[in-house]
Amino acid sequence: MYELSGVTKRYTRGKDTVNALDGIDLTIPDGDRLVIQGPTGGGKSTLLQMLGALDRPTAGRISLDGTDLASLSETRLTRVRSENIGFVFQSFNLIPTLTAQENVETALVPLGVKSKERRERAAEALASVGLGERLAHLPSEMSGGQQQRVAIARALVKRPKVLLADEPTGNLDESMRDEIMDVLERMWQELGLTYIMVTHDSSIARKAPRLATIRKGRITVKENAQA
Repeated sequence: MYELSGVTKRYTRGKDTVNALDGIDLTIPDGDRLVIQGPTGGGKSTLLQMLGALDRPTAGRISLDGTDLASLSETRLTRVRSENIGFVFQSFNLIPTLTAQENVETALVPLGVKSKERRERAAEALASVGLGERLAHLPSEMSGGQQQRVAIARALVKRPKVLLADEPTGNLDESMRDEIMDVLERMWQELGLTYIMVTHDSSIARKAPRLATIRKGRITVKENAQA
């Protein structure tokens, strides 16, 4: 699925140069479930942005299914994101004036899916995350956990190959955290996704089959015996 070779990302802050990523080599097989953990500022979110084709490396190569993402035009990168990659973030990023079903449908608009099919697929995606009875509800009429379920349905409705989650439980209490993790793991198993998650939560990291730790832009990966 992913092959990273010598991936470096540098930012300039005044007179200083910061290596957010410092020569990362990483292989993520198709169907993998990888959790990325590390201190704030260590490079976790930067790495996720690279995997999501949201940013380009300063140096090195990021290959997705054999295609070097850094070599693609912005138009083609947008297409890769739209077709192949689903995103779930800490903030739910729902449109407050749209219903749950309409929010999920927004992911299909760039793909040119016709309105009838959009409605059907959105309803199906919401049912798969346990919100089949909430199609017409606005975000303000749902709990935080329910809103994050809508965000998950929106990420999955386009049937991506990859699901990237950046602190998806960060705004939720412990009971809602466990509920959302159950949904994400069930979707990974049922859909055969490659699932990559950034988290600060050690209780989540302990359950991951593979755990990557990133500090000062360098990464180590180990099989997780406790998973």
